[in-house]
Amino acid sequence: MTTKPIYILNGPNLNRLGTREPEIYGKTTLAEVEAMCRAEAGAGPVEFRQTNSETQLIDWVHEAIDRGAGIIINPAAYTFTSLALLDALKMFPGPIVELHISNIHKREPMYHHSLVSKTATAVIAGLGAKGYVVALRAMRDLLA
Repeated sequence: MTTKPIYILNGPNLNRLGTREPEIYGKTTLAEVEAMCRAEAGAGPVEFRQTNSETQLIDWVHEAIDRGAGIIINPAAYTFTSLALLDALKMFPGPIVELHISNIHKREPMYHHSLVSKTATAVIAGLGAKGYVVALRAMRDLLA
C-alpha cells in the first residue's frame, strides 16, 4: 500500500449536495460524503477537496501529479466542458476514477459526452453518494 494520498476532487456546485436537486443527487451532504470516504480510507491518506473554480481544480490535479497515488474526480459540469482539465488529467501517471452521483447517460443529451472519460481508468456513475465508497475500494484495487 502506498503512503501517497488518494486525491478525491469535487467540482462546481457539489458544495450544495443535500439541498441541490435532491431528486437527482440525493440528500447526503458533501461533509457526509467526506466522512464516508475518510471512514473507508481508514489510515490511508486522503486529500478530499471541492471547488467551484476550474483553475483550482486543475491546480489540485497538478499537485496530485507530484504527490498523489490516485485521483477520484467528480468534475461535475467540467466533465463536459473542460479541455484544460482533460489535459491536466492526461499528465497524471496513476489511476483515475471518474465519478458521478447520477447516471449521466440517463440524463439529458448534454450530459452524455464526458471529456474526462477519455483519460479515466474507470468510470462510476449512478450509485449516488455511495459511489464514492465504491470508487475508493476500486482505487485501492487499482493501486495494489
